[in-house]
Amino acid sequence: MQENFSMEELMDLLFTRQFRKLKDILTEMNEVDIATFIEELDSEKTVVVFRMLPKELASDVFACLEVDKQEHIINSITDYELGTIVDDLFVDDAVDMLEELPASVVKRVLKNARPDTRKLINQFLNYPDNSAGSIMTAEYVGLKQSMTVEQAFAYIRKNGVDKETIYTCYVMDEKRRLEGVVTVKDLLMNPYEEVIGNIMDTHVIKAFTTEDQEEVADSFQKYDLLSLPVVDHEERLVGIVTVDDVVDVMEQEATEDFEKMAAMLPSEKPYLKTGVFQLAKNRIAWLLILMVSSMIT
Repeated sequence: MQENFSMEELMDLLFTRQFRKLKDILTEMNEVDIATFIEELDSEKTVVVFRMLPKELASDVFACLEVDKQEHIINSITDYELGTIVDDLFVDDAVDMLEELPASVVKRVLKNARPDTRKLINQFLNYPDNSAGSIMTAEYVGLKQSMTVEQAFAYIRKNGVDKETIYTCYVMDEKRRLEGVVTVKDLLMNPYEEVIGNIMDTHVIKAFTTEDQEEVADSFQKYDLLSLPVVDHEERLVGIVTVDDVVDVMEQEATEDFEKMAAMLPSEKPYLKTGVFQLAKNRIAWLLILMVSSMIT
């Protein structure tokens, strides 16, 4: 959060209805910090603050919110506003959200998305749970072998703004089969007239769409990756998994492992984000089972 403004000061601006000043401050803040602020608000104030945000910032903040806040915002805004948010979200963020929402809400979200966005989301939703396909994103930079470094930079400048990462670019043939990777560092270190096919790395570490997400996380750790291409059974590039997606996977797996060790029921939130009361509630069922079992034996 901005160093000059505490949570209390932001709350004061909101409750004294100094909306213009609050909006100016929020537009300069990081989306994660704005989401943290919104999480502390009641239902009415949540929508008021969310509607202050510029379109692109609103989508970024929306992706950082807990599912219950996302659902409340969806139910409180117009179809046009909803369509704008969904179309601006990264596909993997949209899929993560939809998997947690009630069917009626999902139906409304998909109804208001652009046809191409809706088609892509439906494709991702059809991948097996906890697979590489279910956590990947389709927002990557794809290049061709025949491009020069100069052409590659021009393409990245034109198309890279909405991509999840531009540091690693993926080289494909006319059938979208993955041929190699090239980093921005590689491009910077070579002459403008150099051809991509001559500088790309053809020894590509990749995952298949049906590969388990734990195996994907292991690859990130083993090879110290920032992103990992995901291909189908015909070696066609369909998406990438980024390091932030893997962090989510590792957090999820760690939470599940901890709950097993502590004899607790599964929780919808990561362990460190779950309240004390909920943690106790999750463990009671197992403790009762163990108590009854010990009485029987």
